[in-house]
Amino acid sequence: ARVMPLFFIKLTPLVLPVPSSLGLLSTKSPCQPGFSQSFYSVQIPRDVLQGQTALMNSILKFSSILLSTVKFDDCNGNQAVVFQSSDPIFSVRTDGSIFTQGGDASLEKPVQFKLTASGPHKHVWETVVQLAITDPPSPQQNEDEVSYPSFSHFSAPLVITFPGFGLNSSEGLRRRKRDWVIPPINVAENSRGPFPQMLVSIRSDQDQDISIRYSITGVGADQPPNEVFNIDPVLGKMFVTKPLDREHRSSYHLRAHAVDMNGNQVENPIDLYIFVIDMNDNRPEFKNQVYNGSVDEGSKPGTYVMHLSAFDADDNTTANGMVRYRILSQTPHSPIPNMFTINSETGDIVTVAPGLDREKVSQYTIIVQATDMEGNLNFGLSNTATAIITVTDINDNPPMLTSRTFSGEVPENRVDVVVANLTVIDADQPHSPNWNAIYRIISGDPSGHFTIRTDPVTNDGMVTVVKPVDFEMNRAFMLTVVVSNQAHLASGIQSSLQSTAGVTISVQDVNEAPYFPTNPKHIRFEEGVPAGTSLTTFSAADPDRLQMQQTIRYSKLNDPADWLSINRTNGQIVTTAMLDRESIYVKNNIYEATFLATDNGFPAASGTGTLQIYLIDINDNPPALIPKESQICERMNRNVNSVNITAADADTDPNAGPFVFELPNFPTSIRRNWTISRINGDYARLGLRYQIYLEPGMYEVPVIVSDSGNPPLSNRSLIKVKVCPCDENGDCTTLGAVAAAGLGTGAIISILICIIILLSMVLLFVVWIKRREKERQTKQLLIDPEDDVRDNILKYDEEGGGEEDQDYDLSQLQQPDSLEHIISKPPGVRRVDERPIIPESQYPIRPVVPHPGDIGDFIHEGLRAADNDPTAPPYDSLLVFDYEGSGSTAGSVSSLNSSSTGDQDYDYLNDWGPRFKKLADMYGGGDDD
Repeated sequence: ARVMPLFFIKLTPLVLPVPSSLGLLSTKSPCQPGFSQSFYSVQIPRDVLQGQTALMNSILKFSSILLSTVKFDDCNGNQAVVFQSSDPIFSVRTDGSIFTQGGDASLEKPVQFKLTASGPHKHVWETVVQLAITDPPSPQQNEDEVSYPSFSHFSAPLVITFPGFGLNSSEGLRRRKRDWVIPPINVAENSRGPFPQMLVSIRSDQDQDISIRYSITGVGADQPPNEVFNIDPVLGKMFVTKPLDREHRSSYHLRAHAVDMNGNQVENPIDLYIFVIDMNDNRPEFKNQVYNGSVDEGSKPGTYVMHLSAFDADDNTTANGMVRYRILSQTPHSPIPNMFTINSETGDIVTVAPGLDREKVSQYTIIVQATDMEGNLNFGLSNTATAIITVTDINDNPPMLTSRTFSGEVPENRVDVVVANLTVIDADQPHSPNWNAIYRIISGDPSGHFTIRTDPVTNDGMVTVVKPVDFEMNRAFMLTVVVSNQAHLASGIQSSLQSTAGVTISVQDVNEAPYFPTNPKHIRFEEGVPAGTSLTTFSAADPDRLQMQQTIRYSKLNDPADWLSINRTNGQIVTTAMLDRESIYVKNNIYEATFLATDNGFPAASGTGTLQIYLIDINDNPPALIPKESQICERMNRNVNSVNITAADADTDPNAGPFVFELPNFPTSIRRNWTISRINGDYARLGLRYQIYLEPGMYEVPVIVSDSGNPPLSNRSLIKVKVCPCDENGDCTTLGAVAAAGLGTGAIISILICIIILLSMVLLFVVWIKRREKERQTKQLLIDPEDDVRDNILKYDEEGGGEEDQDYDLSQLQQPDSLEHIISKPPGVRRVDERPIIPESQYPIRPVVPHPGDIGDFIHEGLRAADNDPTAPPYDSLLVFDYEGSGSTAGSVSSLNSSSTGDQDYDYLNDWGPRFKKLADMYGGGDDD
């Protein structure tokens, strides 16, 4: 295709003249290498692309504009600087001109690419160029209606003019122009400044006539975030004050206002749209650092494995946010280094080669890289994540037995015994359905004597006996065993020849116990057969008939009634006592005994057999009457002067009922006074004859009862009948019952009197006990509880009038007239309160648990003993203190007054014990106040 130049940017140093009116120094500022701007936006009219002539004219026009505004300087004269475009459609020449291949560039949508300048010392500078196409004004629209700017970038900011609506003094209201279509203002994020950076200039066409003040409102101006944009109120220049972040906010909508000095609106507000141009400042981020996936072994190329995704915060409509994936490494490299591939756009990992084998490699670790800028490694940012791919097992390895033949042996008549162990090899994953073995016996065991169980740990097959084997029937078994897995083999995998093996099992002969062919054995005999009767021969057989010839001996194991014996050699059963069907050892007419048959093998073995004898009943038990005792009324009263009786027979039919009841002929008084009538085959009624009166008492009535046996058996039974007077309900009265027992009226009255006397004596004794208890409780103690100083508060503020003012009997304090007990004291005793050396008197002992009423008696007795005891201490007897005879010259003690003058020491009260502690505290200056 022919190279068609679209436009070029002359990247040359530019030194602008500094007007002297600014008053700035003429010295050159320090050089900063790089592009003058981090973002350039170029809008190309559509007619530029319509023909070569128009294209060349447009290029010249653009060139003239760009040379005056755009510059690049590496501060070394731009020598050996290489320019490179991130978009392969556009190419850059050494002079900075950008060309495109004819027909390959489509500007229907804005195109953005990165331009990189590389210096000789590996210095790299970047800028972003955005190309967009604009439509020229249509022929139907005049220039008064709409205006389109054809180019905008940071280096040449737009000048936006408010549409006029001013008043003309001569013409009145002028025709209003239609509003401008204000193109959006593009600002690259993360700009390096310097700030504030001018974006656009706003002016009103009335600023020549009046003073205008400009302002902006909206988010980023007077709304949070505040002061991102500001405007010079006089000049109308709008600035951005700080770097913008598109990921934080991608656009701003502001309104520009123009007012006069009085705040009156001069122009209609215009809308300003500011778009933050995305820069590639965010790396792709994986949601997880480690991803886990799986794929079956043996999968074909192209099999989906897993998905990875990375998110880029940059604009995904531009190359900055377009992420591409690639695999950096695979571990291990078996069987080839690139077993997997990843879709660069979707992040899906698939297999690209056959040969996945879990038995060789069970897991792969893959490092995946995500790069933005559509995967351009030179300009894009990258990040990595780890993908762990587990190769899952399939049943591609059939189980193989380690041997073609196995053998074992088992004793006969044993069950649940492992006789052989089959070992198997399976390369699939252990303890999975692809590895677990299942064993089957396909031939050699038609009767089902064996089964094969799988050991869950080792996967071995355990041949187990589940049904006893008999050496005399089968001496050996030849089994054919096949092994398989729980899971079916994978498609295309065939079973191995080693999955089948033969198992030989030998049966060992052991000494088996003799057995009774008929067990239990049933025989029938009539009861009552005499001792020594031969009943039957109960013989046993020995199963060891091939290799062993043994002798059997018999013995009795269980014979509850001890009626039988057995011959030791031939097993003949003979009775040792008479058989009785009515014995407690016979259940349901059957008597059961157990016998033992023992051989002479080594070791000896024995077997048991049961003999059941059915005893046929014979008429060997006479009937008996019940009840044995009863009572009837002495006179006819509502048919209660009769009693129902029944007969019981230990035999069974036909040797039992119906029964015959009759009264004996002797003595004659029986038939004269009594009568018996049959109710049915088992019951009869016994009663007094009509108009027969018997004295109350106990009567014995003989009754003869006969059964229906052949010949019949009879029994004479006595029934004790009480004849007594009855009340209106037919019940015997109390006196009647006593009289019936054989006591007269006088005896009954005497018994009643004795009972009354006994009850009266008991009542009197209880009353006496209660009275004595009451007397004990009413006795007073010697010392009133209120006078006991140990448990009461004493009153010390009562002052009497002395002995002369009170009517006291002082005779008790005087020396008694008789001092014989004092004169008779032993020599050497001069004081009556001294303890003589004589034997001490015995004082009464207080009971351990005294009755409350005995306390007063105990105190009185102790006081009496103390009064008569010359050895008693002074505090236990009435003593005379300081007796001076009668007619004391001392006046009343009430005439003594306490002196309040002077100090007296009362500390000695502390030595008198706890009873004087309160007094000592009061007068002795104790701690208690």
